[in-house]
Amino acid sequence: MRASHGIVAASALMLAAGGCAPWTSPRGNAALIRADGLVREGAWEQAATAYEQYLKRYPDAEAAPRAASSRDTLTALLGARGELARLREEVERLRENLTRRDEDLVRVRQEADRLRIDLERLKQLDLKLERRR
Repeated sequence: MRASHGIVAASALMLAAGGCAPWTSPRGNAALIRADGLVREGAWEQAATAYEQYLKRYPDAEAAPRAASSRDTLTALLGARGELARLREEVERLRENLTRRDEDLVRVRQEADRLRIDLERLKQLDLKLERRR
């Protein structure tokens, strides 16, 4: 889990440091400010979409490289979050499987102990029968 926290923290740091600087060009300024605001609010999916819309509308704007960087960083972050969720589900599934197998192992060991006792009883009976002959 620490590795996943590291991925999220590194992604957030990249986003804060490189992706969402406050300077903008006059062209599309409101759209870029809106996208930056969505990032600050934690609405990352909507922010990535807003940056994409900005880039479609103002591809040659001075702030386009920053918007592209922000969009790419958010996309990577969202992908990492999705992968993290998938991996958490997988870990939970594996834990459940492990618990079931541990329970099976206990049951098999108990059965082996019962069979060992039964075998000893059969050996004792066999010895008694041999002595009688």
